[in-house]
Amino acid sequence: MRAMLIGFALGIALLQQRAALPGRWEWAALGLSFAAACAFAFACGPRRPVARAGARASACRMAGRWAAQYRGAALPLATFAAACVAGYAYAALRAEIRMAEALPIAWESRDIALTGSIRGLPTQDADGVRFLFAVDTRDAARTTGIERFPSIVQLSWSGRGGSAVPRLQPGERWRLTVRLKRPHGHANFGGHDAEAAFLARGVRATGYVARGASAQRLPGAAGGIGRIGASIDRVRFGLRERVGQALGGATHHGIVAALAIGVQDAIAERDRLTLRRTGTSHLVAVSGLHIGFVAGLAAALAAWLWRRSCGLGAILARRGAREWPLTLPAPIVAAAAGVASAAGYAALAGFNVPAQRALWMLVVASVAFVLGRSVAFSLILAWAAALVLIVDPWAVTAAGFWLSFGAVAFIAFAMRGRLRVREDEDEDEDEDDGHDPIEAVRASDPAWQPSREHAGPDRDRRPPWRRRLAMLRRRCVDALRAQWAVTIGLAPLTALWFSQVSLAGPLANAVAVPWVSLLVVPVILVAIVLPAPLDALGYQLAHALLEPLMRMLGGLAELPWADRHLPRPSPWGLVAALAGVAWCLMPRGWPLRFAAPLSWLPLVIPPAADIEAGAFRLTALDVGQGASILVETRHRALLFDAGPGPESTNAGVRIVAPHLHANGVARLDALVVSHGDADHAGGVPAVLDALEVRQVLGGLPRAHRLWAMASAYGAEPLRCAAGQRWAWDGVEFEVLWPDPGPLPRRSNEQSCVLKIAAARTSALLTGDIGASAERVLAGRSPEALRADLLLVAHHGSKTSSTEPFLDRVDPRAAVFQVGYRNRFGHPHPHVWSRFEARGIALARTDRDGAVRFETTDGAPALERYRESHARYWMDR
Repeated sequence: MRAMLIGFALGIALLQQRAALPGRWEWAALGLSFAAACAFAFACGPRRPVARAGARASACRMAGRWAAQYRGAALPLATFAAACVAGYAYAALRAEIRMAEALPIAWESRDIALTGSIRGLPTQDADGVRFLFAVDTRDAARTTGIERFPSIVQLSWSGRGGSAVPRLQPGERWRLTVRLKRPHGHANFGGHDAEAAFLARGVRATGYVARGASAQRLPGAAGGIGRIGASIDRVRFGLRERVGQALGGATHHGIVAALAIGVQDAIAERDRLTLRRTGTSHLVAVSGLHIGFVAGLAAALAAWLWRRSCGLGAILARRGAREWPLTLPAPIVAAAAGVASAAGYAALAGFNVPAQRALWMLVVASVAFVLGRSVAFSLILAWAAALVLIVDPWAVTAAGFWLSFGAVAFIAFAMRGRLRVREDEDEDEDEDDGHDPIEAVRASDPAWQPSREHAGPDRDRRPPWRRRLAMLRRRCVDALRAQWAVTIGLAPLTALWFSQVSLAGPLANAVAVPWVSLLVVPVILVAIVLPAPLDALGYQLAHALLEPLMRMLGGLAELPWADRHLPRPSPWGLVAALAGVAWCLMPRGWPLRFAAPLSWLPLVIPPAADIEAGAFRLTALDVGQGASILVETRHRALLFDAGPGPESTNAGVRIVAPHLHANGVARLDALVVSHGDADHAGGVPAVLDALEVRQVLGGLPRAHRLWAMASAYGAEPLRCAAGQRWAWDGVEFEVLWPDPGPLPRRSNEQSCVLKIAAARTSALLTGDIGASAERVLAGRSPEALRADLLLVAHHGSKTSSTEPFLDRVDPRAAVFQVGYRNRFGHPHPHVWSRFEARGIALARTDRDGAVRFETTDGAPALERYRESHARYWMDR
């Protein structure tokens, strides 16, 4: 069974790595492979060959002997292969159905009137509201003529222009005029795949409400299956409102709301940073630990009530009916109550992956218990993984799936050997003492107190308080071992997904996990079931309990060693680290267990640079409508611009700094800020805060705030000026613009122009210079501008990239850093055609994602992220 479940999950994971969905011939091959695997499994089953005459009888006997000899390995292998094909086909079928709901490119950025209902919890802030909209597809098909209109779209409703934004509630029906585009996310090496997240949520278009004044609230609510979801969403919405009313502007009210309903949008940024640096971010998600606590509490209460039955069982018994506990045993009632309460709490949490995992594990264990079956923990975990992926095949593309299942698997692996040792000790004691097994079981129950006349000479005669103290000590040791297993086990996975490992995590979790699980969460659960205004007291008490904990975590987060950013490990480095974790968690006495940490070296020691001396690698990041370029030599790194700030995509925090950490850049030798426009300089504060920067060069006025900020962070400030030159690892850097002296008046003309020249290739970074600066540069030395790669000025606007300038540069490749469907219309069609007419290899970040330029086999080459890391949901 394990082979089948693991194969099914593996097949789903393999499909999510495909660049395209299966075609007709591949479906035929899948069918043949499944049939062959099933036939092989049937042949290897416990069957005897039928006797036949002649050569066929001899063949059957040989097949029977072969099956009997190799059945132990062949049958699980055949089952695994069949399940893997089945999982692959299932995921492909689900993807085909979901991808069929696509917005045609011709309908992007056009006004569309849609009717539908609000789904999920709208997120309201000062700028407006963001929400999911369940579209009435029949009405949309009649309006647009699109047969498979997206059933779920993500919209934003802004209050700009003086129109008031209404307070939206789940389940409300509206008629809105919207402008949509296909789901698009920034595509960068080692970055988060937002388009996969859109697909997993069923969002097949995003956009905004174009005419808020004409929006109409319609009578009625969502119907059908959506009515159940809307009812759950309304309950969650009401709870979020009650938490907000009870706590007002309290510092940690977002954490209380997150623990109550699993919504983290209200958590303060300072709290997010504290939780991330101390490795306790998992505490603010409704996790499996919380689900298990709720289920255990409900099960214990249900069993207690069922056994006593409040006197009703005795009344029925006097009337000739059997007592309830005899009709339906209390353990079965407890299991049903635990599953029901866990399902309810998981619904409040929005059915996130950790909650689903805990719920399915509880369901499988409860079903096995009711049926009287003993199921291994690994089988329960495998069933849970398969069931989670049946509901959501795209869960494997998210970090939560691997971290949640990985944590449970590491705990089970670490405690497995310890439990076996205890079982062996118990068996040895039974054999030596000759006690009755039933008596041994009774003796293991701390609630059973043997009388003195039944106490044998070898019984534990310690006082009850000492036995309980010993039990408490064992449980604390087990808890510490489980925490140790999670800490070292998840370190490779967090390095893979987040390029970060918290060194303060073990200490922080040792305090935070019991504090939140035993104090904060129970208080919040009580507050949820209390009526108003009593629930406010519960939420306030939970917030009061969080305050000392957050102060302690804040102190840990401020320590310089609290966390470490690690480069994203290679596949072989990840495998070695996980193998080392398994080796380290082996029972005491396992050979060479002390040497297991040596396998973690690929995580903490950056790999040797794969850039040759005298060469460089240039990566133009996809930051939306903005610019950010990383230039690396063998031992040095330079960042040219840092993308937009919080006013737009917040690229410095969300894209640039994570890319530097994932790429193993621990220090920037130079940060060049081409000029002061927000789409180039907005992300600079985030970069300065994220890692060490030695020098900041910029085409900025003397009074610009970034100069003071650079000095505060210990970076040497220096204004860009033509004639500045330096060399790193055999690569020449030269500033060509602006000229020394006063800066030009216009911000774009202040842009630094940097040329990078190696032995075999060169690149020219131009910022936002316009035609006037290009004319001045083109009139200088003919060889000064010559470059193989050109970062097109001003995102390809019509005021730049003039013919004389392109004649001087004569690039072989050009990169446009532009945002998808940007409101400026960049790149301008005339400029684009100007490059195409010259036969220049072109790339644009809105279509190709991040673009990497380096010398391969002696020739410069472009690597486009959406080509080299293509997935079937990237349809551009």
